[in-house]
Amino acid sequence: MSVPPRAVQLNEANAFLKKHPEVLFVDLLIADMNGVVRGKRIERASLHKVYERGINLPASLFALDINGSTVESTGLGLDIGDADRICYPIPNTLCNEPWQKRPTAQLLMTMHEMEGEPFFADPREVLRQVVAKFDELGLTICAAFELEFYLIDQANVNGRPQPPLSPLSGKRPHSTQVYLIDDLDEYAECLQDILEGAKEQGIPADAIVKESAPAQFEVNLHHVADPIKACDYALLLKRLVKNIAYDHEMDTTFMAKPYPNQAGNGLHVHISILDKDGKNIFACEDPEQNDALRHAIGGVLETMPASMAFLCPNVNSYRRFGAQYYVPNSPCWGIDNRTVALRVPNDTADAVRIEHRVAGADANPYLLLAAVLAGVHHGLTNKVEPTAPVEGNSYEQNEQSLPNNLRDALRELDDSEVLARYIDPKYIDIFVACKESELAEFENSISDLEYNWYLHTV
Repeated sequence: MSVPPRAVQLNEANAFLKKHPEVLFVDLLIADMNGVVRGKRIERASLHKVYERGINLPASLFALDINGSTVESTGLGLDIGDADRICYPIPNTLCNEPWQKRPTAQLLMTMHEMEGEPFFADPREVLRQVVAKFDELGLTICAAFELEFYLIDQANVNGRPQPPLSPLSGKRPHSTQVYLIDDLDEYAECLQDILEGAKEQGIPADAIVKESAPAQFEVNLHHVADPIKACDYALLLKRLVKNIAYDHEMDTTFMAKPYPNQAGNGLHVHISILDKDGKNIFACEDPEQNDALRHAIGGVLETMPASMAFLCPNVNSYRRFGAQYYVPNSPCWGIDNRTVALRVPNDTADAVRIEHRVAGADANPYLLLAAVLAGVHHGLTNKVEPTAPVEGNSYEQNEQSLPNNLRDALRELDDSEVLARYIDPKYIDIFVACKESELAEFENSISDLEYNWYLHTV
């Protein structure tokens, strides 16, 4: 991957600034390992310099834990003097931030070595390396995300979230009403601003649906024939949702399981593959008879246990699982079946695809898709046959077998010979080091429940 020509980028900057003379600032954005957006804010006059020379940021940006602290065991901090790398703009990502009171634009960046090569620990580069293997086969990935989130009140109760008061009725929602149109009306102004903001930023969000918990919603992104771009859209959509909601005096959370007795937030991804002629290689009347589809499914199922740390990267991620919440806990597949890990929608022959339903909304979309596509490529190239498709309720037919906690998931990832052929082992080491550090800190804390149970009873 070469650095895009400066002249092309400068033309992009010139055209944008000419079209938007009101813009005062530009946010330069780059996503860390956790999908948290970091970067710098510059004045308008400095944008050309960014396109000409890039900006410097430390490599340790990709060794940050969820609290923004450098995990030194990654080797990207003090061991290398907390040295800088250089970040360049990603073409066609310069756009306005519609929520800002002072006119501000944003621009996605990606990190490179000082000599120009992509930096291996940038999650966007992790995904690009996997996508390149499909390029070698003359195949193009189409991908689309479905992103779930909760609107929550800006005021917590004893440190815990609560649904926001409805701007329409003034009441706080409490019932489970999946797909209820009336609940969309309760928060219509905020939700409509999200869709309009997405349109302004070029994010292909085409629908919002009410999910199965109070003030929980899902935004559907339209599929694009560029998996890296699909992840860019998912990342920017999360930032947009958070800021638009805040303008409406609400907060949002993409935490996998914010409420103990309600559904968690998922991040489903739909995948199809186009051949050199632009035809969907999964297209068929009978999914069981399509070799490419079966083998892709077989590869994803085989690598799913080792992928869990990327799909569910946090301690809280594993609280989301349970049959009553339609979160699969075993590697299985089925045709138009929402109880399985890999659902194959088959409403029309041309639209046959794989819907991956395991990941939480707290996953980094680049790492999630890198892991899933590694499984797809492994299955296609090794002709991996899957188990038989599940008909009916998979929870009654398959015992829980996927890792159900972060420590086991990290062990599976660390031991995976297959994923190490797709994702740089150096990156896996960094990821595992960061997550093990978070896990150690979590396990070193003492919860309120422990005090309630044990302080005066043992």
